[in-house]
Amino acid sequence: MSDTVTASATYLRRMGGFSSTLLVVGGVIGAGIFLNPAVVAAHTHSGAQLLLAWVLGGVLTMLGALCFAELGARRPEAGGSYLYIFEAFGPLLAFLFGWTMLIADLPGSLAAVALIFGRYAATATGLPLHSAPVLGSSALVLIALVHARGISTGAALQNVLSLLKLGAVAALAGTGLWLAAPHLPAALAADPTIGQPNFAMALLPVLFAYGGFAYLNALAGEVRDPLRTLPRALIGGLLLVMLVYVLVNLGYLAALGHAGLARSEAPAAAVMRQAFGPLGERLIAAGIAVSTFGYCAVALGGAARVLQTIAAQGLFFRSLGVLHPRRRTPQRALIVLAGWSIVLALSGSFAWLLNYTTVVDWLGYAATIAALFWYRRRQPGYHGFRTPLYPLEPVVFIALVLAVVVVTVAYSPGNAGMGLLVMLLGLPVYAFWSRRKPA
Repeated sequence: MSDTVTASATYLRRMGGFSSTLLVVGGVIGAGIFLNPAVVAAHTHSGAQLLLAWVLGGVLTMLGALCFAELGARRPEAGGSYLYIFEAFGPLLAFLFGWTMLIADLPGSLAAVALIFGRYAATATGLPLHSAPVLGSSALVLIALVHARGISTGAALQNVLSLLKLGAVAALAGTGLWLAAPHLPAALAADPTIGQPNFAMALLPVLFAYGGFAYLNALAGEVRDPLRTLPRALIGGLLLVMLVYVLVNLGYLAALGHAGLARSEAPAAAVMRQAFGPLGERLIAAGIAVSTFGYCAVALGGAARVLQTIAAQGLFFRSLGVLHPRRRTPQRALIVLAGWSIVLALSGSFAWLLNYTTVVDWLGYAATIAALFWYRRRQPGYHGFRTPLYPLEPVVFIALVLAVVVVTVAYSPGNAGMGLLVMLLGLPVYAFWSRRKPA
């Protein structure tokens, strides 16, 4: 990292279809599938309805992924959502969403997931739980160092982690079905222990578990043959995640039943404990540690590209906008984001950031998808991938996002208001940097 840097360097397109697909998988599958199914079960009246929630959540997410596939094919450059909002709606709105994402949302997510990694890594290795912050912080440092060496090294790490996490969830699903497959039909029937099911509240944690598919777009400047690779990776990766999620939930239902799943605080550990005792708990802890480590690797790499893009446009410290001349990586952006995430993790101040920025995060999704209408008007001669059944997908997905925002505001109006305040705090920052920006 000691080599000099230059603003003239550009990203290298070295990431192929296999790595791109696994990056989508790694960005989506984190800790949610190991914990959220219990919440979903508590809001559904049968195992069949629970499975419907996971399938429907995947289909709705696919509508957004199809739109991101076209956006990525149209603008296969680093920056992802920030770039699309910038071009469609101008630098101010793009900066405000980018500011919220980089100062609060993504570092908060990285801090939270890094601590989850630390706890499960400690459990798997027999270390004391109070070592979790150190383990999580060390993971972020290691990820930043690997990403700094180049996209090929970062992609290789992500490929290994994604394959390992797919192996972990496959083992979990297989164990559940092997344990109690004959009991699965009963688990799919109506559950009398659930009083008033709320399908909308069941769908929310499902949608959160499918989040993360958009990270590939932030690294689009490093994808080979992006017009074909980006759409195939997004669609193929999300279909694979949908299949995995349904199979894992089938395993939960077979082993625990619908009522048992609804009562469980850690369903993955419960299934593995039934099958293998304490060893099973340590095995699944190792699987969750790998999965969360993989999410951090994807999120940090994607966020650094967004920060580098903003800085390269003169809307933040320009030194963060340069790439290493030989490795072509945003090394300084990686260091800054990893450092800020570690500060949040060690201080324990990330939880309020995540609560506050949820609404802004979803509004950013809506603004990104809305940018597709602008590109369709401005680039009528475009001949790459096109979202099928347009404008159905963007209209439905934007409506879905707004529905999530309404539900979130209804249940947490204070957090939603604070999230918008965090976003508006970016106004003086934007004013300062836009005045310093050269003509």
